[in-house]
Amino acid sequence: MAPFTKPEAVLKQAEGLVSVGQAHAALQSLTELFTSKRFRSAPLTALEPIMLRFVELCVEMRKGRTAKEGLMQYKNIAQNTSVGSIEVVIQKFLQLADAKVQEAQEKADRAVAVDVDDLEASETPESILLGAVSGDQNKDRTDRALVTPWLKFLWESYRTSLETLKNNARLEAIYQQVAQQAFRFCLKYQRKVEFRRLCETLRLHLSNVAKYAHQAHAINLSDADILQHHLDTRFAQLNTSVELELWQEAFRSVEDVHNLLNMAQKAPRPAMMANYYEKLTKIFLMSGNSLYHAAAWGRYYAIVTSIGGKSEEEMSRLAGQVLVSALAVPVGLHGDEDEGKGKNARLSALLGLTKSPTRAGLLKDALSRDVLRLSPAPIKTLYNLLETSFDPLTLCASTAPILFALCADDGPYAGYRTLLAHALASRLLSQLSQVYSTLKISALLDLVKPLEEFGAEQVEAYLMGCARRGELRVRVDHATETISFIDKAFTYAEESAVAGPSTSRETAIQPSSAELVRTRLSSLATAMHSAVITIDTPLPLTPEEEAAAQSAKFRELVAAANAERRALSLRRAIVARRRELLSELSVRKEKEEASRRAEATRAKKLMEEQKEREETKRKEIERARREIETIRTEEAKKLAQDLMKRSGLKVSFNDMEDLSKDRLMRLQVEQLEKEKKDMNERLRIAAKRIDHLERAYRKDERPLLAQDYAEQQATDRATFEAVQKARIDNSEKAHQEALATKKRLSRMLTDYLSHKSTILDKRTEAFQKDQAVAVKRVEEEKEKRRQSHIAKKEAERRAREAEEAVRRAQEEERQRAEAARRAEEEAAAVRKREEEERIAAARRQREAEREAAMEEAQRKAQREAAAEQRAQERRSQKTVTASAQEGVWRASRGPPTSRPESPAPTSTAISATGPPKFRAGIVNANASWRQREAAKATGTRSPAQPASPAVRNTSLPESRKDEDGFETVPPKQVWKAKRLQGQV
Repeated sequence: MAPFTKPEAVLKQAEGLVSVGQAHAALQSLTELFTSKRFRSAPLTALEPIMLRFVELCVEMRKGRTAKEGLMQYKNIAQNTSVGSIEVVIQKFLQLADAKVQEAQEKADRAVAVDVDDLEASETPESILLGAVSGDQNKDRTDRALVTPWLKFLWESYRTSLETLKNNARLEAIYQQVAQQAFRFCLKYQRKVEFRRLCETLRLHLSNVAKYAHQAHAINLSDADILQHHLDTRFAQLNTSVELELWQEAFRSVEDVHNLLNMAQKAPRPAMMANYYEKLTKIFLMSGNSLYHAAAWGRYYAIVTSIGGKSEEEMSRLAGQVLVSALAVPVGLHGDEDEGKGKNARLSALLGLTKSPTRAGLLKDALSRDVLRLSPAPIKTLYNLLETSFDPLTLCASTAPILFALCADDGPYAGYRTLLAHALASRLLSQLSQVYSTLKISALLDLVKPLEEFGAEQVEAYLMGCARRGELRVRVDHATETISFIDKAFTYAEESAVAGPSTSRETAIQPSSAELVRTRLSSLATAMHSAVITIDTPLPLTPEEEAAAQSAKFRELVAAANAERRALSLRRAIVARRRELLSELSVRKEKEEASRRAEATRAKKLMEEQKEREETKRKEIERARREIETIRTEEAKKLAQDLMKRSGLKVSFNDMEDLSKDRLMRLQVEQLEKEKKDMNERLRIAAKRIDHLERAYRKDERPLLAQDYAEQQATDRATFEAVQKARIDNSEKAHQEALATKKRLSRMLTDYLSHKSTILDKRTEAFQKDQAVAVKRVEEEKEKRRQSHIAKKEAERRAREAEEAVRRAQEEERQRAEAARRAEEEAAAVRKREEEERIAAARRQREAEREAAMEEAQRKAQREAAAEQRAQERRSQKTVTASAQEGVWRASRGPPTSRPESPAPTSTAISATGPPKFRAGIVNANASWRQREAAKATGTRSPAQPASPAVRNTSLPESRKDEDGFETVPPKQVWKAKRLQGQV
């Protein structure tokens, strides 16, 4: 490993390399500095110039990944000591990338200007044909060649900066600043795809705040300053998405802002909320949601009026906007349909509403804010025609000129033409349904003809849409070319037309049958209540009663105010909790969405990898097939050559493609068969010739066989005699050598035998000593084990006796406690009965006293009867008490007499009565094994004394032995407690 070099020296070395044109080597040297372990200990004053030069080289060579790694390393070092240094480096990095984009644009502009040689004939046939084929112009191609690479690098620079600065509270300010710069970049260059990716990146970073909460510099969204930074960034995101006309992304940005607002502990600035509602109006207008568009304008108008500072002209235009948006809502439009209830609740939450808005509510709120007075005159006229008048035959003709004038192409209400036309059509149909039951389609088309928006198909489609949504009960009959408005008495209330002010029950010309059925009971109750008040007029109250009534009302009002205050506090707590839950839900949804996107990306990547593997496999199979074909062709050629060499087979190499290997193999087999036949024929001829020759040889040698046999016998006899003589000579020689050896060694036999006897005596004596020691040790070990076994049995016996004594004591204690409990329960029952009798006597006494008060004439007789009755009750009570006490069981302290005595074992009853019994055949330990075997065979015992001492207790009988000689243990007489003994 190379030694560490000071940062200043590395910077000088890099500058020298750049000066000689080795920019890549300079960048490599700076990159190696970042990977060094001593890089972290270097001072920031020396590292900052290196980082600035490093980002310059990365920008010049478009090394985005290298720049990201270096910025990450520098952030880890400088984030604890110098945040400003990181900001300087990041800003320098982005400025250089932006400057490169500007420079590339200037080069592209100059290139386009140079390409134009003839200003009068700039379009040549070649350029026209190229533009038609490629679909772009010269400037587009030039921009794609020069500007696009630097735009990509600038976009990567913003992403790198955001990844470097994310989820760090110390770097939060510069992070938000870079994010807003990225928004401006997307807006300036109209980069819609990159803007969507940027929004997803910011959402992912925000969702990971909880994941990195354990880090040292984690982001705390409870901090007002940090939350305000995030709100500013999200509002910039919202403004950019609206300017780029990315309405779906704008709606998601609104949701992001709403989630952050729910997390805020204090209310945001009114100007910020005004911007929020203004952007919502544009989003809802582009989505065609007229109801929530009008609600957003209402919220915006409320914020603006509370802020103030607007001129009368601006307020008039704004009031007209609010009123027009409310009038553009169709008459029968619901805000809480079942199929869209969840979506509407979500939109209502974005507007800060507790329930879905309605057209009537929006108009009522607008009128309460004095919007009608401030609105321009045409809008007032439009309101009067739509909401106050009832003239369906001239409604469209009267409204169309005003509508066209308001919704001119250059006017502020141009986007409301379609919405107002639909609202006007819904108003027309609702008024016609009250007047007519059947209407010609041609008549309806004549009525809507001034609008110029509806043809026959559009009118029918609109009618079917109203019928499907339940706004209007209508049937179209093409056979008779009529439209029938259905009015049934028992129609479900939700299916009836939802009327506005002009079609409400108070202003309608005549109520419908369904309305009559639905409101009949309530109308009857109202009339009866009015009649009762008229007939039974209450009397005038006195001043005291009026004061009491006023005080009672005041107390009720105070109680109601307190209840309302408590309900308001509870509602605020519920709203706060709901905001927290919504925030958690949004964070969870974002996490799930992020995980879902990651899963989709992973699945897409896996699919691409699978496709690549399949393509690679297909190519490999194709390559293998080609190789197999090549090998097969080569083998066919070689086989053909072999056939040509061996058999002279005529095979043309030009026809080799037509000859397969199988055909060549068949040719080879045929050739081999032919060769085999030839060989067999030659072998047959040769065998015949050899057979005749062999017969001739045998015929000639037959006379010579007898002579050869005689010569062979003589040779075999001589060979046998020579072998026998050599064997006898060798045996005699070996015998003589053995005799000489015996004679030489016989003089040492006496010494050998003497030495052998001495060794045997010593070994025998040592063996006997070792045997005696071993036997003694065995006997001692037996005695030890015997004594330990006896002690163990004695300890177990004592433990069992102690446990039995404890158990008997516990059983006796339990029985005494049970007897005491039963006695106490019976005494409590007696006391309870006495108390009940006493209460009954008192109750009867009170009843007697009441009867005496009512019957004055019989008071004396009743008193005597009551006294006699009480005396009799006391006597009966004493008798009952005495009899109850006689039957009560009392626990006696003496021992129970009914329980039989169990013989308790004693210590002397378990001790041994004499010397322990042994199995037959056991003799003295000092006897030899032969003596022990003899004693075992005769069944006698050795007279030697036993190893264990005799116990001097004769209370136990002699232990018995079974047939195998083992002792049998007698059953022990253990005392066992018997339950329920001694109890009555």
